[in-house]
Amino acid sequence: MNWIDILWPMMGAASLTLALIHLLVWFKQQRQQTAHLMFAVTGISVAALAIFELLMMTAPTPERYGVLLRWVHVPFALMMIGIVAFVRLNLQVGRLWLGVLVCVARLACLVPDFLTGENLNFIHITSLRQVPIWGGGFVAAPVGVPNPWMALGQASVVLLLVFLVDALVSGIRRTTGEYRRRVILICGSMIGFLLLSAAWSVAVVSGTLHAPLTVNPAFTGVLLVMSYELGGDILRAVQLAKNLSASEAHLRDTEQRMDMAVRGAGVGLWSSDIAQEDSWVSETGLKVLGFGPDEKWDRDRFYERVPPADRKTLESAIASAIEGHGEFNTEYRIVGSDRRTRWIMVRGQVEFDATTRTPLRMRGIVSEITERRQAEERLRLVVEMSPTALLMVDGQGLITLVNRQAEIVFGYAREEIAGMSVDALVPHRYRERHGDDRAAYIAHAAGRGMGVGRELFARRKDGSELPVEIALSPIHGDTGLSVLVSILDISERKRAERESAIQRDELAHLSRVVLLAELSGSLAHELNQPLTAILSNAQAAIRFLAHSPPNLDEVRDSLTNIVENDKRAGEVIRRLRAMLRKDRADHRRLDMNDVVLDVLRIIRSDLLNRNVDVVLDLGSNLPPIEGDRVQLQQVLLNLVMNGTDAMADVSAGRKITLHTHTADAGGVQVSVTDVGRGIPEEDIERIFSPFVTTKASGIGLGLAVCVSIIHTHRGTIWATNNDARGATVHFRLLGDASHPSSQ
Repeated sequence: MNWIDILWPMMGAASLTLALIHLLVWFKQQRQQTAHLMFAVTGISVAALAIFELLMMTAPTPERYGVLLRWVHVPFALMMIGIVAFVRLNLQVGRLWLGVLVCVARLACLVPDFLTGENLNFIHITSLRQVPIWGGGFVAAPVGVPNPWMALGQASVVLLLVFLVDALVSGIRRTTGEYRRRVILICGSMIGFLLLSAAWSVAVVSGTLHAPLTVNPAFTGVLLVMSYELGGDILRAVQLAKNLSASEAHLRDTEQRMDMAVRGAGVGLWSSDIAQEDSWVSETGLKVLGFGPDEKWDRDRFYERVPPADRKTLESAIASAIEGHGEFNTEYRIVGSDRRTRWIMVRGQVEFDATTRTPLRMRGIVSEITERRQAEERLRLVVEMSPTALLMVDGQGLITLVNRQAEIVFGYAREEIAGMSVDALVPHRYRERHGDDRAAYIAHAAGRGMGVGRELFARRKDGSELPVEIALSPIHGDTGLSVLVSILDISERKRAERESAIQRDELAHLSRVVLLAELSGSLAHELNQPLTAILSNAQAAIRFLAHSPPNLDEVRDSLTNIVENDKRAGEVIRRLRAMLRKDRADHRRLDMNDVVLDVLRIIRSDLLNRNVDVVLDLGSNLPPIEGDRVQLQQVLLNLVMNGTDAMADVSAGRKITLHTHTADAGGVQVSVTDVGRGIPEEDIERIFSPFVTTKASGIGLGLAVCVSIIHTHRGTIWATNNDARGATVHFRLLGDASHPSSQ
């Protein structure tokens, strides 16, 4: 026994085993996988080929060899047909006509095989030659007259090789990924084994290889490759079955979780068969729609409970979904069995036939949105009844929402202003930069007032302007950023402020007149001194002129004194007229120390008459302030006169201290300190209110006017009691922002 006697039966047994396995697979799959059947045919053919080759290699006579060689062409033809069918069915590559040609050519070989000579290969076999093989032993090889029809068999093998090359090339071009790998593996290996078989035959015939002239090892290799791929399909099918089982379990678990989720969220499921006019609603969906637990679902009963107006909306939404892209989304009302009206939101998708575009089914969800709609209605009422004009503006600056007050404020009808650019409500002189301001706000959107510190104006439909205050609130939604604009018409407030300013100026003027009336004695004394001096100097000049010769130097000195005293009297009158004029406030850059000195010049005589000493503690390098000189003089006059009145009961040591210094936060602080009886603690805040006074003859307007003046100068005023005796009134004014010392 040699290795031929062992290897060929093993190859035949392996081929037959694989063939039976795939034949069983084909049968178990209800004869649907034809590739397994073709593999079984090929495997049985290769097994038969192995048996015939083994018998031929051990044939005792030429006649016996010739019979075996004739019948070996039958399984060889079936094997080639199986290979072609496997490639076409399993890989779907290779030209069909070329595959058919291979099969026809090989089947045609059986005609001369049985009708000419002893077989397709020989007309007559004259003898058997014993060929030595590796490992010892001999195999029989035929010697005789070749059959010319053998060329047909060789041509069929060449056609098979061409078919496989064509299948390989077309498979590489038309496929990708895993499928391309399979084409290359199967077709490439078949081509390789065919070429190996041809090389084997050449080596044996030339004497290079001492082995039998056979094709079975090559086609056994082809069979193993085919089995490897089909076995991979079986393993993949098993894995797919496992994955499918796991997916089904996961799907059931997902369905349970989804059912729990929709129940917890109060969302119902529904479906509707459009062709059969049949519908289904889940248990949760029936509760959402207001159907009782014992009520049967019915489409007609459902439509009866939908109000007519909402029924039209619902039917229109369904028609639009069927005729359009299949998206279904609408809201409607329905009256439940408990007679309660509910708002329902329904969403769904229409399923169409892939070829005819015929609508088949609708599926979706249904949920109750009554609370949301009620909240929206309440919000709509709040917005509508708001005394402030409200606008909703999208990212492109278009108005998407407007309330009734906005119609009143701007003079537009709601239909006109909705969809209009918000720029149309901006005065022309601001419109050019408004787009940039809007873009800057959208880039850093936050709730805030617009134009803080600036006067804002809006434009009505008739082109007139109105002063406004604007607040901006960003709202982030599904469609992007929108801005809620709150616009308050402050025309009435501005008018009231103007009237208040006029009244305040009137009151301040009245207060000055009253104050100057109180100072009339001092003012008369102030004027009396220069007038008396003028009279005395004029009389002296007359006398000096009467001398002979006239004393001109003395006359000149007298006239000089007259001019100086006249200027002094004129300055007193100028200050008096300035205090009495009812001019509007004129804010200019001032030095506070100069204002203090001006006031002391006005009331110097009155302070002397009252026996009051003035102590000046004026700071140096004070920052300039912006203010009205006359109004600030009035404040200081009031404070100084109040201080002198507070010291009426003090017999000696009456003293007023005026102190100025730079404030901690910038600007100037002024303090007026007396040594009188002080201010009762319970009145220290009240004294600045109108008609509150601690003086028996006071009317309580002086300090109230001071508060008003200081506030219009963006300052503050307050009072404190001194540690020893007396009180101090302080006021602080902001400095000129352009001055370095006020920074």
